Amino acid sequence: MNTRQYGNTGKSVSEIGFGAWQLGNRQDWEAMEDTAAISLVHEALDRGLNFFDTAPNYGQGRSEELLGTALARRRSGAVINTKFGHRADGSIDYAADQIRGSVEQSLIRLQTDYVDSVILHNPPFNVLDGKYGHYDVMETLKAEGKILSYGVSVDSVPEMLEVIQHTNIGVMEVMFNIFYQETAEAFKLAQDKGIAIIVKVPLDSGWLSGKYNSKSTFAGVRKRWSPEIIEKRAALLEQIKFITNEETTMTMAALRFILAYPAVTTVIPGVRNSTQLIENIAASDAVMPEEHVKRLQELWAKEIKGQELGW
Repeated sequence: MNTRQYGNTGKSVSEIGFGAWQLGNRQDWEAMEDTAAISLVHEALDRGLNFFDTAPNYGQGRSEELLGTALARRRSGAVINTKFGHRADGSIDYAADQIRGSVEQSLIRLQTDYVDSVILHNPPFNVLDGKYGHYDVMETLKAEGKILSYGVSVDSVPEMLEVIQHTNIGVMEVMFNIFYQETAEAFKLAQDKGIAIIVKVPLDSGWLSGKYNSKSTFAGVRKRWSPEIIEKRAALLEQIKFITNEETTMTMAALRFILAYPAVTTVIPGVRNSTQLIENIAASDAVMPEEHVKRLQELWAKEIKGQELGW
């Protein structure tokens, strides 16, 4: 597993991370047994993956709890990122005076005395520049040793620029994939400031795993796509099949496209079983050919940018 520097924390992280939204999540996914979830985390560590992304609201706190149990005796070998803003009970509160309590509850669930980073979980735009004291609280927690770094999770270039230009954050989680390349415009600016970039939604909510087509039907959280959007997405998939071959699955290629950007620190696909884990990790075994990267960038610029595809 290749590694990259995690911002200014002094730590290295696996360039393929572990998105833990699904752990303990019985609302949006078919339930995964707790023992299976813990075993999957252990297997990830054994295979060289050391970066884990979670949040208080994932599985109503169960994601953090399961990670905590799995990492209890292996904490030194893991890098953990969690979030603030979406509570375990499903409510949302971005008030700065709630950060300490949220972080301390996360520490309890994670069975650790520190986390490597805490990020504001898609906060309102007016919070991003720090004028309400959010980053001051984070600095205090950092001084106390409860967090090593902090930052934000955002989805757009204006949000990225607002944070990059007005704050001293160390971590930024952004949405970026073959079908959503807008945020790449601000990657270099973030890199120049030493900000670690975590890429979320790398498989475009499953579409870039290659398992969906125009006939696919969806339930739960993925029921949001209209028939028109499903048709658009399926047509785009046909156009990018050139990135696959007998040795390269769509998932592997999609992750390699993201890792072709030096500014990216780690990418966090979700994983529900050993087969998916192995496939994700295999993306780190090779790089995407430069001509493929360029063709995908051109496809975005000419045919995808400006389209309404949802997420």
